[in-house]
Amino acid sequence: MNCMIKNELEIEKMRISGKLAAKVLEMIEEYVQPNTSTEELNNICHNFIKQNDAIPACLGYHGFPKSVCISVNDVVCHGIPDKNEILKIGDIVNIDVTVIKNNYYADTSKMFFVGKPSILSKRLCKVTQESLYASLNLIKPGIPLFKIGEKIENYVESNGFSVVKEYCGHGIGSSFHEEPHVLHYKNNNKIILKKGMIFTIEPMVNTGKSEVKCMKDGWTVKTKDHSLSAQYEHTILVTDYGCDILTWQQQEKILPSLNN
Repeated sequence: MNCMIKNELEIEKMRISGKLAAKVLEMIEEYVQPNTSTEELNNICHNFIKQNDAIPACLGYHGFPKSVCISVNDVVCHGIPDKNEILKIGDIVNIDVTVIKNNYYADTSKMFFVGKPSILSKRLCKVTQESLYASLNLIKPGIPLFKIGEKIENYVESNGFSVVKEYCGHGIGSSFHEEPHVLHYKNNNKIILKKGMIFTIEPMVNTGKSEVKCMKDGWTVKTKDHSLSAQYEHTILVTDYGCDILTWQQQEKILPSLNN
Protein backbone atom coordinates (compact mmCIF):
# COMPACT_ATOMS: atom_id res chain seq x y z
CA MET A 1 0.00 0.00 0.00
CA ASN A 2 2.73 2.48 0.92
CA CYS A 3 4.32 2.13 -2.52
CA MET A 4 1.10 3.56 -3.98
CA ILE A 5 1.42 6.77 -1.93
CA LYS A 6 3.44 9.55 -3.58
CA ASN A 7 5.47 12.04 -1.55
CA GLU A 8 5.33 15.81 -2.07
CA LEU A 9 8.31 15.89 -4.42
CA GLU A 10 6.85 13.14 -6.58
CA ILE A 11 3.48 14.89 -6.65
CA GLU A 12 5.03 18.18 -7.81
CA LYS A 13 6.91 16.39 -10.59
CA MET A 14 3.72 14.66 -11.68
CA ARG A 15 1.84 17.96 -11.72
CA ILE A 16 4.39 19.19 -14.27
CA SER A 17 4.08 16.01 -16.35
CA GLY A 18 0.29 16.20 -16.14
CA LYS A 19 0.17 19.81 -17.37
CA LEU A 20 2.34 18.93 -20.33
CA ALA A 21 0.23 15.88 -21.28
CA ALA A 22 -2.88 18.08 -21.15
CA LYS A 23 -1.19 20.71 -23.32
CA VAL A 24 -0.50 18.11 -26.00
CA LEU A 25 -4.25 17.41 -26.28
CA GLU A 26 -5.05 21.14 -26.27
CA MET A 27 -2.45 21.77 -28.97
CA ILE A 28 -3.43 18.96 -31.33
CA GLU A 29 -7.14 19.83 -31.56
CA GLU A 30 -6.80 22.32 -34.43
CA TYR A 31 -4.98 19.70 -36.51
CA VAL A 32 -7.71 17.04 -36.27
CA GLN A 33 -9.20 17.82 -39.68
CA PRO A 34 -10.49 15.95 -42.74
CA ASN A 35 -7.76 14.70 -45.12
CA THR A 36 -5.15 14.61 -42.33
CA SER A 37 -3.43 11.29 -41.68
CA THR A 38 -3.13 9.87 -38.20
CA GLU A 39 0.63 9.70 -38.76
CA GLU A 40 0.71 13.48 -39.28
CA LEU A 41 -1.07 13.93 -35.94
CA ASN A 42 1.41 11.58 -34.30
CA ASN A 43 4.37 13.53 -35.66
CA ILE A 44 2.97 16.86 -34.46
CA CYS A 45 2.46 15.42 -30.96
CA HIS A 46 5.94 13.87 -30.98
CA ASN A 47 7.61 17.14 -31.91
CA PHE A 48 5.63 19.12 -29.31
CA ILE A 49 6.57 16.69 -26.53
CA LYS A 50 10.25 16.76 -27.48
CA GLN A 51 10.25 20.57 -27.71
CA ASN A 52 9.05 20.61 -24.10
CA ASP A 53 12.04 18.55 -22.94
CA ALA A 54 9.96 15.44 -22.40
CA ILE A 55 9.77 11.91 -23.80
CA PRO A 56 6.76 10.33 -25.56
CA ALA A 57 6.30 7.29 -23.35
CA CYS A 58 4.46 5.16 -25.93
CA LEU A 59 7.33 5.19 -28.42
CA GLY A 60 9.08 1.84 -28.10
CA TYR A 61 6.97 0.75 -25.10
CA HIS A 62 6.90 -3.07 -25.49
CA GLY A 63 7.68 -2.38 -29.14
CA PHE A 64 4.88 0.13 -29.86
CA PRO A 65 6.09 1.96 -32.99
CA LYS A 66 4.62 5.47 -32.55
CA SER A 67 4.60 8.29 -29.99
CA VAL A 68 0.86 8.42 -29.26
CA CYS A 69 -2.08 6.05 -29.72
CA ILE A 70 -4.74 7.24 -32.18
CA SER A 71 -7.96 5.22 -32.29
CA VAL A 72 -10.63 6.01 -34.91
CA ASN A 73 -14.32 5.01 -34.86
CA ASP A 74 -14.52 1.26 -33.97
CA VAL A 75 -10.94 1.17 -32.65
CA VAL A 76 -11.22 0.90 -28.87
CA CYS A 77 -7.59 1.62 -27.97
CA HIS A 78 -3.92 1.30 -28.98
CA GLY A 79 -4.50 2.42 -32.57
CA ILE A 80 -1.18 2.77 -34.42
CA PRO A 81 -0.87 6.06 -36.34
CA ASP A 82 -0.50 5.40 -40.07
CA LYS A 83 0.22 7.58 -43.12
CA ASN A 84 -2.50 5.67 -44.99
CA GLU A 85 -5.20 6.30 -42.37
CA ILE A 86 -6.80 9.53 -43.56
CA LEU A 87 -9.43 11.23 -41.42
CA LYS A 88 -12.79 11.97 -42.97
CA ILE A 89 -15.82 14.03 -41.95
CA GLY A 90 -17.87 12.21 -39.32
CA ASP A 91 -14.98 10.27 -37.79
CA ILE A 92 -14.49 10.21 -34.03
CA VAL A 93 -10.89 10.04 -32.88
CA ASN A 94 -9.25 9.23 -29.56
CA ILE A 95 -5.74 10.53 -29.00
CA ASP A 96 -3.99 8.95 -26.02
CA VAL A 97 -0.90 10.77 -24.77
CA THR A 98 1.62 9.65 -22.17
CA VAL A 99 4.66 11.81 -21.44
CA ILE A 100 7.75 11.34 -19.28
CA LYS A 101 9.09 14.58 -17.81
CA ASN A 102 11.72 14.63 -15.05
CA ASN A 103 11.42 10.81 -14.94
CA TYR A 104 7.71 10.93 -14.05
CA TYR A 105 4.79 9.89 -16.22
CA ALA A 106 1.35 11.36 -16.93
CA ASP A 107 -1.31 9.72 -19.08
CA THR A 108 -4.44 11.24 -20.62
CA SER A 109 -6.77 10.92 -23.61
CA LYS A 110 -9.85 12.52 -25.12
CA MET A 111 -12.15 12.30 -28.11
CA PHE A 112 -12.11 14.61 -31.11
CA PHE A 113 -14.71 15.08 -33.86
CA VAL A 114 -13.70 15.37 -37.51
CA GLY A 115 -16.19 17.85 -38.90
CA LYS A 116 -19.76 17.29 -37.72
CA PRO A 117 -20.33 14.05 -35.78
CA SER A 118 -23.43 11.89 -36.00
CA ILE A 119 -25.98 12.15 -33.20
CA LEU A 120 -24.93 8.69 -31.95
CA SER A 121 -21.20 9.59 -32.00
CA LYS A 122 -21.80 12.80 -30.10
CA ARG A 123 -23.94 11.05 -27.51
CA LEU A 124 -21.41 8.24 -27.06
CA CYS A 125 -18.60 10.70 -26.39
CA LYS A 126 -20.77 12.74 -24.01
CA VAL A 127 -21.79 9.69 -21.97
CA THR A 128 -18.21 8.37 -21.85
CA GLN A 129 -16.85 11.68 -20.60
CA GLU A 130 -19.68 12.04 -18.10
CA SER A 131 -19.02 8.53 -16.75
CA LEU A 132 -15.42 9.56 -16.06
CA TYR A 133 -16.53 12.78 -14.38
CA ALA A 134 -19.12 10.93 -12.29
CA SER A 135 -16.39 8.64 -10.97
CA LEU A 136 -14.08 11.58 -10.24
CA ASN A 137 -16.78 13.13 -8.08
CA LEU A 138 -16.77 10.02 -5.87
CA ILE A 139 -13.07 10.06 -5.09
CA LYS A 140 -11.83 10.88 -1.62
CA PRO A 141 -9.80 9.12 1.06
CA GLY A 142 -11.63 6.21 2.65
CA ILE A 143 -13.72 4.97 -0.25
CA PRO A 144 -13.04 1.50 -1.70
CA LEU A 145 -11.63 1.38 -5.22
CA PHE A 146 -14.51 -0.74 -6.56
CA LYS A 147 -16.87 2.24 -6.21
CA ILE A 148 -15.21 3.82 -9.27
CA GLY A 149 -16.03 0.91 -11.57
CA GLU A 150 -19.49 0.53 -10.11
CA LYS A 151 -20.29 4.19 -10.80
CA ILE A 152 -18.96 4.09 -14.37
CA GLU A 153 -20.75 0.88 -15.38
CA ASN A 154 -24.06 1.96 -13.85
CA TYR A 155 -23.92 5.30 -15.65
CA VAL A 156 -22.89 3.84 -19.00
CA GLU A 157 -25.44 1.02 -18.97
CA SER A 158 -28.24 3.36 -17.87
CA ASN A 159 -27.55 5.22 -21.13
CA GLY A 160 -27.74 2.07 -23.26
CA PHE A 161 -24.01 1.60 -23.91
CA SER A 162 -21.47 -0.97 -22.70
CA VAL A 163 -18.12 -0.82 -20.86
CA VAL A 164 -15.04 -2.61 -22.22
CA LYS A 165 -13.74 -4.95 -19.51
CA GLU A 166 -10.37 -6.06 -20.92
CA TYR A 167 -8.53 -2.79 -20.19
CA CYS A 168 -8.31 -0.74 -17.03
CA GLY A 169 -6.86 2.33 -15.38
CA HIS A 170 -3.66 2.01 -13.38
CA GLY A 171 -1.37 3.53 -10.85
CA ILE A 172 1.27 5.78 -12.40
CA GLY A 173 4.41 7.57 -11.22
CA SER A 174 8.04 6.83 -12.01
CA SER A 175 6.69 3.86 -14.00
CA PHE A 176 4.04 3.83 -16.73
CA HIS A 177 1.88 1.15 -15.09
CA GLU A 178 1.85 0.66 -11.31
CA GLU A 179 -0.59 -0.67 -8.73
CA PRO A 180 -3.51 -0.44 -8.33
CA HIS A 181 -5.57 -1.72 -11.27
CA VAL A 182 -8.60 0.53 -11.69
CA LEU A 183 -11.48 -1.44 -13.22
CA HIS A 184 -14.30 0.44 -14.98
CA TYR A 185 -17.03 -2.06 -14.12
CA LYS A 186 -18.47 -3.70 -11.01
CA ASN A 187 -15.74 -5.59 -9.15
CA ASN A 188 -14.56 -6.57 -5.66
CA ASN A 189 -11.36 -4.53 -5.34
CA LYS A 190 -11.49 -3.43 -1.70
CA ILE A 191 -8.31 -1.31 -1.74
CA ILE A 192 -9.13 1.85 0.21
CA LEU A 193 -8.21 5.17 -1.38
CA LYS A 194 -5.67 7.22 0.55
CA LYS A 195 -4.28 10.72 0.19
CA GLY A 196 -1.27 10.74 -2.13
CA MET A 197 -2.40 7.94 -4.45
CA ILE A 198 -2.07 8.76 -8.15
CA PHE A 199 -3.76 6.68 -10.83
CA THR A 200 -5.58 6.89 -14.15
CA ILE A 201 -9.26 6.39 -14.81
CA GLU A 202 -9.92 5.71 -18.50
CA PRO A 203 -13.30 4.17 -19.34
CA MET A 204 -13.73 2.72 -22.84
CA VAL A 205 -17.36 2.67 -23.89
CA ASN A 206 -19.02 1.02 -26.92
CA THR A 207 -22.33 1.81 -28.61
CA GLY A 208 -22.82 -1.94 -29.16
CA LYS A 209 -21.64 -4.92 -27.15
CA SER A 210 -18.62 -4.79 -24.86
CA GLU A 211 -16.61 -7.52 -26.62
CA VAL A 212 -13.37 -6.54 -28.35
CA LYS A 213 -10.72 -8.19 -30.53
CA CYS A 214 -7.01 -7.50 -31.04
CA MET A 215 -5.81 -7.15 -34.63
CA LYS A 216 -2.89 -9.01 -36.22
CA ASP A 217 -0.51 -6.10 -35.49
CA GLY A 218 -0.70 -7.11 -31.82
CA TRP A 219 -1.83 -3.64 -30.70
CA THR A 220 -4.96 -2.32 -32.38
CA VAL A 221 -8.08 -3.27 -30.42
CA LYS A 222 -11.48 -3.03 -32.14
CA THR A 223 -15.07 -3.69 -31.16
CA LYS A 224 -16.10 -7.21 -32.22
CA ASP A 225 -19.42 -6.00 -33.62
CA HIS A 226 -17.87 -2.97 -35.43
CA SER A 227 -19.77 -0.55 -33.20
CA LEU A 228 -18.27 2.81 -32.29
CA SER A 229 -16.06 3.19 -29.22
CA ALA A 230 -14.97 6.19 -27.15
CA GLN A 231 -12.55 6.80 -24.29
CA TYR A 232 -11.62 9.64 -21.95
CA GLU A 233 -8.75 9.44 -19.50
CA HIS A 234 -7.28 11.51 -16.68
CA THR A 235 -4.41 11.07 -14.26
CA ILE A 236 -5.70 12.01 -10.81
CA LEU A 237 -4.30 12.57 -7.32
CA VAL A 238 -6.29 11.64 -4.22
CA THR A 239 -6.29 14.63 -1.85
CA ASP A 240 -7.67 15.38 1.63
CA TYR A 241 -10.93 16.63 0.16
CA GLY A 242 -11.41 14.67 -3.07
CA CYS A 243 -9.07 14.60 -6.05
CA ASP A 244 -6.94 16.84 -8.22
CA ILE A 245 -7.08 16.23 -11.97
CA LEU A 246 -3.40 16.45 -12.92
CA THR A 247 -4.19 16.30 -16.66
CA TRP A 248 -7.05 18.82 -16.67
CA GLN A 249 -7.43 20.76 -19.92
CA GLN A 250 -8.41 24.40 -19.92
CA GLN A 251 -11.57 23.98 -22.00
CA GLU A 252 -12.98 21.34 -19.65
CA LYS A 253 -16.13 22.26 -17.79
CA ILE A 254 -15.17 20.23 -14.74
CA LEU A 255 -12.82 21.90 -12.26
CA PRO A 256 -9.23 20.65 -11.88
CA SER A 257 -9.82 20.17 -8.14
CA LEU A 258 -12.92 18.28 -7.08
CA ASN A 259 -14.32 18.93 -3.65
CA ASN A 260 -16.78 16.46 -2.24
